[in-house]
Amino acid sequence: MTRCRLCGSAALASVVDLGATPPCESFLAADELDRPEPAYPLHLRVCTECWLAQIPPLITPEETFQEYAYFSSYSTSWVEHARTFVTEAVDRLALGPEAFVVEVASNDGYLLKHVVDRGMRCLGIEPSVNVGAAARDNGVPTLTAFLGPETAAAVRAEHGPADLVVANNVYAHIPDVIGFTQGLRALVADDGWVSVEVQHLLTLIEENQYDTIYHEHFQYYTVASAIRALASGGLALVDVELLPTHGGSIRLWARPAETAGEPSRRVADVLAREKAAGLQELTGYAEFSARVAKVRRDLLKFLIEAAERGETVVGYGAPGKGNTLLNHCGIRPDLLAYTVDRNPYKHGRYTPGTRIPILPPERIADDRPDYVLVLPWNLRAELTEQLAYVHEWGGRLVFPVPELIVVEASR
Repeated sequence: MTRCRLCGSAALASVVDLGATPPCESFLAADELDRPEPAYPLHLRVCTECWLAQIPPLITPEETFQEYAYFSSYSTSWVEHARTFVTEAVDRLALGPEAFVVEVASNDGYLLKHVVDRGMRCLGIEPSVNVGAAARDNGVPTLTAFLGPETAAAVRAEHGPADLVVANNVYAHIPDVIGFTQGLRALVADDGWVSVEVQHLLTLIEENQYDTIYHEHFQYYTVASAIRALASGGLALVDVELLPTHGGSIRLWARPAETAGEPSRRVADVLAREKAAGLQELTGYAEFSARVAKVRRDLLKFLIEAAERGETVVGYGAPGKGNTLLNHCGIRPDLLAYTVDRNPYKHGRYTPGTRIPILPPERIADDRPDYVLVLPWNLRAELTEQLAYVHEWGGRLVFPVPELIVVEASR
């Protein structure tokens, strides 16, 4: 990668180099274990002109999302997050029964089902064939497509302009930032709203969340860089919310530039926080690589010492971020016997690169391991409660990020 995908500058500076890893959602079937497995460089750089952090676009979205392993509805807390968002958005925007809501990257309909329940018109635009089919089975109208200006124009011509366009956890997933943003603008009514949720680079850096760097995520946003990205398609930021999701996210409220008006005080406040953290100069990124290396050393030390004591460690979850962590640390089944996941699509498969078996969650209670390494650490509150039974036999939960924490049973 020689130029920034947003502003075209060649002034790209290294932030952290995680080596080469396979695509994080390319789980392997048993009959694929003896085949070659492609790996791609995972090197995060930041543009010193527009401050968009980015990785090289080595894998196309088409390769990742034609058949996708992630179903949002398997996360209880994420479904509740979506329900709350719909309730608050309807109130905030005064959306009536005639409103039209479009969600881009709508997954299995986890969010739009709440819109359907309210009797409002909606449409999901989801590129993954299998996940979109699941949404339609659940009664959520879903178009199988990638968003760009042409798709957006076709949707608008057929359904009319949207009062609200939702783009949760997709703005990082598309290498053509400008074309995608133009698509958002083409979907939304001239007096409508666009809501974008994306992980905040500020918390990624501050909280050492390097495992959220993977090939599905082409860029990582501050509010400052998001303002420039939205403007590239004719949208203007008018408000921002700081969210706890995914370890720290931003919800960007945008409108067509010609009707947006002045941004809220919250926008200025977050921009000031980012500037104070040094994220508009290279100093804010200088120590990140060293802190990433420490996470790797601490986790490997823990796993090796547990193995030498004859203790068993298994994993919980098989998220994309977990595969960045496992590959960067070089963890194999000798240190992590297996991991489990609630998504039956992944059962009987193996993690990419590290070849760790993925089993149903019930296996943990059957085997009663000494430690359970929680890979989706961003769901810590939800999973600490769900996995409380591990303490019944003296087992302990381990969270690897932002630093290694072993959770003892509460007395």
